[in-house]
Amino acid sequence: MSTFQAPKGTYDLLPPDSAKYLAVREAIAAPLRNSGYGYIETPGFENVELFARGVGESTDIVTKEMYAFETKGGDRLALRPEGTASVLRAALEANLHKAGNLPVKLWYSGSYYRYERPQKGRYRHFSQVGAEAIGAEDPALDAELIILADQAYRSLGLRNFRILLNSLGDKECRPVYRAALQDFLRGLDLDEETLRRAEINPLRVLDDKRDSVQKQLAGAPLLRDYLCDACKAYHEEVRGLITAAGVSFEDDPKLVRGLDYYTRTTFEFVHDGLGSQSAVGGGGRYDGLSEMIGGPSLPSVGWALGVDRTVLALEAEGVEPKLPSATSVYAVPLGEEARRVLFGVVTELRRVGVAADFAYGGKGLKGAMKNANRSGARYAIVAGERDLAEGVLQLKDMESGEQTSVGVTEIVAELEVKLGRIG
Repeated sequence: MSTFQAPKGTYDLLPPDSAKYLAVREAIAAPLRNSGYGYIETPGFENVELFARGVGESTDIVTKEMYAFETKGGDRLALRPEGTASVLRAALEANLHKAGNLPVKLWYSGSYYRYERPQKGRYRHFSQVGAEAIGAEDPALDAELIILADQAYRSLGLRNFRILLNSLGDKECRPVYRAALQDFLRGLDLDEETLRRAEINPLRVLDDKRDSVQKQLAGAPLLRDYLCDACKAYHEEVRGLITAAGVSFEDDPKLVRGLDYYTRTTFEFVHDGLGSQSAVGGGGRYDGLSEMIGGPSLPSVGWALGVDRTVLALEAEGVEPKLPSATSVYAVPLGEEARRVLFGVVTELRRVGVAADFAYGGKGLKGAMKNANRSGARYAIVAGERDLAEGVLQLKDMESGEQTSVGVTEIVAELEVKLGRIG
């Protein structure tokens, strides 16, 4: 047993379970790649101020959950707690918005870090796939991203998720609502920290998960009643486009995302099979974020979907994602000459795209065939001195047990046909 263990609130991804995570990442990324989104990768840490300004000084992420540290050179950095601010910073730094083709459409995949109380579905290190459309104010973009996320989940076989939708207004109408909400909150029996938060960002109080707070919020004013005509029209257009695409959603007038930068469209994907940590992803429009972090006005929209929680949601529904076979062919050599020949065959199979493995370590026939079974291979190739003297290899169907002799020079083509690679 190792002296060291993974840090509290983190996990290791190990085979065979890691294959599920790869399948989820691929399923989420596939519709994005098919819709004009290019891949972006940013550093695992950024300047603390990027998140303080963008995510919000009053958010739990910045005040309680961010892993911040000072480098030997005196720089204040933080492990990234979310992806949007980093992606927008990178796009601005590279002047992607000046290339003349807006919106800039980007997708990413990576690990994120928040210091939270560990529980199932909530980790200190977690994985997300995200997408951002930067530089255009268009209801069709908001709808596109919601539809693509729905497509990704359904391609995995996930069915029991719900899409919650709301509008948070903009700089014209939100201040009026903010004042009305603050007046309401000041009359409640709230602790000092919550009252202080209400003065900084009252919408964050609506996102408080404590029952004692939620019960008092029953009569809180709703933002939808304060939306200006432009925000109402924008939201109705988003709703109409999603509906026309056949994607069902629920209007949730109390939905507030946990980050300060959201404006207008906001949405969340929830799965009721996950208990308290029911959100599997979410996002929305963030038209003012670029200016918050020192850039020009670039209205944008995006989302992030949790890989960890999506895997848990699949397990809750009993859905096994379709996984490519890790090994289709397993080679078992008996003797040094067979070892040399079969290693060459395995190399050639891999070159033509067939997943193949080899009985390493000089095990006997019985032990090697056990390994072949464990690998999940559909076929095993077995060869000894007599086989090679006759110029053949033994091809065994691991499902039926049928065994046939195939010429050494024909084995690769034969397996391509049997595995449906050609023919």
